[in-house]
Amino acid sequence: MTTQIQKPSIVWFRQDLRLEDQPALTAAIQKGGPVIPLFIWAPEEEGDWPLGPASCWWIHYSLQNLEKDLQSLGLKLIVRQHASLKVLQDIIQQTGADSVFWNRRYEPYIIQRDAFIKAELQKQGIKAQSFNGNLLFEPWTVLNKQKKPFQVFTPFWKHCLTLEEPEAPLKKPTHALGDSSTIDSSPIQSLGLLPSVRWDAGLEDHWKPGEMGAHIHLKENLEKVIGHYEEQRNRPDIKGTTELSPYLCHGELSVRSIWHAVKHKFGQNEGANAYLRQVMWREFAYHLLYHFPHTPMEPLSPRFASFPWKKNYQHLRAWQKGQTGYPIVDAGIRQLWHTGWMHNRVRLIVGSFLVKDLLIPWQEGEKWFWETLVDADLANNTLGWQWIAGCGADAAPYFRIFNPMTQGEKFDETGDYVRRWVPEIAALPNKYLQKPWEAPEDILRQAGITLGITYPKPMVDHAMAREKALEAFAKI
Repeated sequence: MTTQIQKPSIVWFRQDLRLEDQPALTAAIQKGGPVIPLFIWAPEEEGDWPLGPASCWWIHYSLQNLEKDLQSLGLKLIVRQHASLKVLQDIIQQTGADSVFWNRRYEPYIIQRDAFIKAELQKQGIKAQSFNGNLLFEPWTVLNKQKKPFQVFTPFWKHCLTLEEPEAPLKKPTHALGDSSTIDSSPIQSLGLLPSVRWDAGLEDHWKPGEMGAHIHLKENLEKVIGHYEEQRNRPDIKGTTELSPYLCHGELSVRSIWHAVKHKFGQNEGANAYLRQVMWREFAYHLLYHFPHTPMEPLSPRFASFPWKKNYQHLRAWQKGQTGYPIVDAGIRQLWHTGWMHNRVRLIVGSFLVKDLLIPWQEGEKWFWETLVDADLANNTLGWQWIAGCGADAAPYFRIFNPMTQGEKFDETGDYVRRWVPEIAALPNKYLQKPWEAPEDILRQAGITLGITYPKPMVDHAMAREKALEAFAKI
């Protein structure tokens, strides 16, 4: 009796650059036959949201690490640049592959593209199968009693807690059969993901992209952060958050791995529950993006379509450069510039200043974060900016306008955060650090500060800006 030889399977890597808890890779190995790992660089297929420079930097190094990890299984990563369907069809024709496996994405453009590709492959008799490798719960499986999507987080969170525990993460494969045919592959360097002008030294100092770096980061943060997460997460001056978001964003670490690692280590610890609630906030973001696909560009609340936003490029540019004259705001933007990441509490302060003190549309902030964050995630970015603008699901009321001085004094109590990122005012005593314009001339002189020259004066008066924001809101 002859044994039927299984044909090759293509595993299409996307936002899942890992081997552990990799459903598409696991399915290909279990099917039998050679496995062809594939990464396609096709930014033109990302709709209005091709990846920004910081995310491209991350993917470059993550792909290098994925390539090495796959080699340990005896597999070669194939890298291509072209239309995804054309690439898949070319490799199918060359190798005789009869299956394509991938893990689902949920961005509106990608859902449409993937549905089209799946249909075209199936017409050709190719098995095309997708898996959940990115979320705890698929968006269409979480609905309220009226069978409609949730628009408020707390009921969403409580409902998810009544569902079955998320599945345990799949183990990392120990072996796989590689494809013996010679398949054309582009060098990772040829994708042009690194900046031509090397502004990325701070990113290199701060991050280690790749699955190994993700698991090292997770282990360190389980020990140091999550047990104290509830009381420390709002403090940008200390290591109070896990900084796992880039690894989660690019799929070097699965959300199931995080969920079960935290549960196993801490059980019902208060800090762990607070952290898992934030993990579920990410799920809520994907829930909203899936059910309300217009929200990356348009407000969920229709009344905000007529909000009297201002177009002020000079103000926007000062905000982007961290030159607003408000230290906690400038510190956040400069942290973003240097590391590609910003503390979550500071993201709220920085966002509030843009949309409420400057009345600049939230979409401008959303675009800037998309360009500069290493954890730029369309679902999270959209939810965060619509929340702070007051125009989205579960939004902060528009009249909740963060005061940058009191926020700085409360959450950067020691001043360490501002002093690190705004060193030109570091010599100020704490009393004036968050509002240097109130410091007497002799104290400014002793600190080597000339407002308007060595550090900007406040670009707007916060109290007056707050009143204007409330007047603008009253009009809608």
